[in-house]
Amino acid sequence: MQALSPQGVTDIPVLVSRIKRWGRELGFQAVGIAGIDLGDAQPRLVEWLARGFHGSMDYMARHGIKRARPGALIPGTVSVICARLDYRDERACDSHAVLSDSERAFVSRYALGRDYHKVLRAKLEQLASRISAEVAPHRYRVFTDSAPVMEVELALRAGLGWRGKHTLLLSRDAGSYYFLGEIFTDLPLPAERPVGEHCGSCTRCIDVCPTQAIVAPYLLDARRCISYLTIEHGGSIPEELRPLIGNRVYGCDDCQLVCPWNRFARPSAEADFAVRNGLDDVTLVALFAWSRSEFEQRMAGSAIRRIGFERWSRNLAVGLGNAKDRASALRALRARADDPSALVREHVAWALERHGASR
Repeated sequence: MQALSPQGVTDIPVLVSRIKRWGRELGFQAVGIAGIDLGDAQPRLVEWLARGFHGSMDYMARHGIKRARPGALIPGTVSVICARLDYRDERACDSHAVLSDSERAFVSRYALGRDYHKVLRAKLEQLASRISAEVAPHRYRVFTDSAPVMEVELALRAGLGWRGKHTLLLSRDAGSYYFLGEIFTDLPLPAERPVGEHCGSCTRCIDVCPTQAIVAPYLLDARRCISYLTIEHGGSIPEELRPLIGNRVYGCDDCQLVCPWNRFARPSAEADFAVRNGLDDVTLVALFAWSRSEFEQRMAGSAIRRIGFERWSRNLAVGLGNAKDRASALRALRARADDPSALVREHVAWALERHGASR
């Protein structure tokens, strides 16, 4: 946290108005202010961890209740500036078309372009620095899915939306296709009024989940979630879940695709989120043929690069095991049956067996 001071701030409402305007000038679609009292979220977090729903994400258990205490995470924090940045590239191939073709690889639409961590962090730093330079020096730190921060809890308290039954933030005018970022600050800013919930009796997100990971409204068992299995989980994917993953090789958007509120999702104006490497419409076979060096080179600057070549190959092997074009899948799988990675070999062997073949 930079060594700055909030002294001299007198007209707080004007400051908040200017912060929101500067945020829009930087490309954020919405900016709001949250307080740091997340006390009512703490019991839910403790129970969720106790049930083991975080799976192998040990960092969540390590940080424990600190996630629900922004002032403990970053001492001196009294307010959180929350920002929303839309990511949907309207030129990307239709998600339903890709998902319905077992030969093509589905990549969650948020990961088709440049790594969002870098894009958001840069914008948040610009916003925080502008506050310091033009209005009031302050101590701050920026976050975007990069620390034990309860982003959705903070965003809903900042008036940016409500928590949907799939646990993502929903907005009446933007759905859920956006990233969230935060500036923890020692500026005493007034919190926004939370908006009401508008999911009603709808359960489409729960019903559509391929692995039934949404075990109850607002409750996700990450151990069954395809996004967790293909991104966060580093080991072997449970065999009973592999057929349910289909051709989803990085993340899963199903709960968002069926959400009625995403009728109002807006296309992103951010050039960095435009599709790279044709990942919106590419075959499993083509991706599985990449070498490690090709993966590293093509995925430079992408969020996908963070999972590494081994995990990426594991996911593709599962997709090929679920592909309907047996001949093409078998050729691709046999070419890597002796892969140096035991993890990849295991999933290749499963995929070959699923097609009724051996090495």
